[in-house]
Amino acid sequence: MSKPETIHWEGGADGSLFMIDQTLLPTEFIEREYSKGCVEKVWEAIHSLRVRGAPAIGIAAAYGVCIGLQPVLEEMDPAKFFAKFDEVVAYLASSRPTAVNLFWALDRMKEVAYQVKELMDCTQTFHPREVANRLLMEARAIHEEDRTICRAIGKYGAELLPDGAGVLTHCNAGGLATADYGTALATFFWATEHGKKLHIYADETRPLLQGARLTAWELMQHEIPVTLICDNMAAQVMREGKVQAVVVGADRITANGDTANKIGTYSVACLARVHNIPFYVAAPKSTFDLTLATGDQIPIEQRDPREVTHGFGRQTGPDGVDVYNPAFDVTPAKHIAGIITELGVISPVTEENIRKVLEN
Repeated sequence: MSKPETIHWEGGADGSLFMIDQTLLPTEFIEREYSKGCVEKVWEAIHSLRVRGAPAIGIAAAYGVCIGLQPVLEEMDPAKFFAKFDEVVAYLASSRPTAVNLFWALDRMKEVAYQVKELMDCTQTFHPREVANRLLMEARAIHEEDRTICRAIGKYGAELLPDGAGVLTHCNAGGLATADYGTALATFFWATEHGKKLHIYADETRPLLQGARLTAWELMQHEIPVTLICDNMAAQVMREGKVQAVVVGADRITANGDTANKIGTYSVACLARVHNIPFYVAAPKSTFDLTLATGDQIPIEQRDPREVTHGFGRQTGPDGVDVYNPAFDVTPAKHIAGIITELGVISPVTEENIRKVLEN
């Protein structure tokens, strides 16, 4: 079944970025356009979760750099052009602190920009549109690479899922969170396309309901059987024997395998361990941050308390109540049966095995 693209770019360096507004799903499908140098709107889209999921955030940020440079496409002073570039990159990096793909993509854009700058310095020529075109090529490359990565993750992950299994997932790690198939959901798409029968249990994922609004919708678009459950029902569903595996995505994975993902993931991992159910993480190589030794070092984004007290416009908490609203939690590596990457499955999850697979 064909599906709309989460993110796509039309035109050249002065073109437009188009992204599905995921805050409106599943009741409204609206694709928003970002252009004319309005990098603030791209920042807002990332920060407000109009686009979300670590790979998709990275792709959006790469294209966001191209949007941010549109006002200086005719700037012939290289110092002013690259000052604008640095300003745009720093600004986009401030949109969300936890998803490492954001910084990975921006680092790739910086590397390309300064390679071009060095070459132009040597030849004593400067063409702003040439730099912008090269950056757009890199953003497109990041985008296209993610498509290939999603398919590889799907293939490796599908091999871990028994035919007829019930599989629980938390938050959304499908095509809406990436360029194509997704990460966790890629394993379901690949498995069903190759003849396996699965039944997916999707946690609603409080407080922003990404599981209810996005994952359930996406699986239904692919005609994969899905049952939506409240987050606090996961233990009972496992106890009843309905779940044989758990597969989730990730926003950052440290050198030892500790994994940050949407808040509530750690709870699911603990429940899976108690019920002897394998808990898998699906994520690309770019989600690993080997500069961090353990999950204790991962910065955890704190979000607006009104997401909890006034979710979707209706007040559900008393005025003045104290609220704690972390966007992510960290699952220790010891709870993870395997990390599914485009390079293969890392199992057991140890620093040695992580480095061995990632260096292939």
